[in-house]
Amino acid sequence: MKPRVVSGLRPTGKVHLGHLVGALRNWAVLQDAYECFYFAADWHALTSDYADTSGLVGYAYENIADWIAAGLDPERSTIFIQSMVPEHAELYLLLSMVVPTPWLERVPTYKEQIEQLSTKDLSTIGFLGYPLLQTADVIIYDANYVPVGEDQVPHLELSREVVRRFNNFYGDLFVEPQPLLTKFPRLPGLDNRKMSKSYDNSIDLSDDAETVRKKVMQMYTDPKRIRADIPGTVEGNPVFVYHDAFNANVEEVEDLKTRYRAGTVGDVEVKKKLARAINEVLEPMRERRAALLSHPGRIREIVGDGSAKARAIAAETMARVREAVRLKY
Repeated sequence: MKPRVVSGLRPTGKVHLGHLVGALRNWAVLQDAYECFYFAADWHALTSDYADTSGLVGYAYENIADWIAAGLDPERSTIFIQSMVPEHAELYLLLSMVVPTPWLERVPTYKEQIEQLSTKDLSTIGFLGYPLLQTADVIIYDANYVPVGEDQVPHLELSREVVRRFNNFYGDLFVEPQPLLTKFPRLPGLDNRKMSKSYDNSIDLSDDAETVRKKVMQMYTDPKRIRADIPGTVEGNPVFVYHDAFNANVEEVEDLKTRYRAGTVGDVEVKKKLARAINEVLEPMRERRAALLSHPGRIREIVGDGSAKARAIAAETMARVREAVRLKY
């Protein structure tokens, strides 16, 4: 049997290029060597977006269509929606009975998120406990690995501590999931701020070619470079970060960087070539998405089948857990 991998994304908006380089490309590659479970984390979306849930279901379906367009294969991966497997919530509740509150308060991103999302009231039990729900998401499938970036390793270490504590009370029920470290460029938004739906500064996988071109032509570049003959800075320049991530023509990218530093190429040429490169990446995805959506109900069928498969495994796990906790009636 292949080792098992579990990962998810919150359906809080459209899938953008940041998701593609940060998760989806890697998810697609992992399908060859691992048994993969990928889910739309709709309960996790509620931890910060509980005040307005009107778009949640629609985004979940749209996101999964984009995942498949980006290379996920429902025949090779189990693709499902978190809330369609309620056993996640049951295990989360049982974990919350034994995990000390200070463990959750010390998670590095807890205070960071509260500060970054200061316009939202995050003083909820759900937000404090989301690392426990993440733990339940993973261990309910006896996952061997979780694909994470280095900044997410502390989350997984907490999950491993939770597993050890739960096992200490009730026996060796769960394996400790290991990090599957992934390296990827962290894409800035088009305005060089953090990519965020609230800033409207992303290129979405569902954007058409003309929309991509317009967005690229508006991208932030070197603010000190007011004319094309002024030498510009390449490092940290969003246009070149995107070229490195999406332009397969390495020679062209190096030529543009050399001329940009020398002040012998204008931003318009650099951006036009970037727009072309991004559209070359997205065009096959547009075709796959269109083919998928041409069959009404196909996404629901994929989600239904995947969620049923995931739930069957989760149910077996919870039967084992209930017996160990002595809640079997």
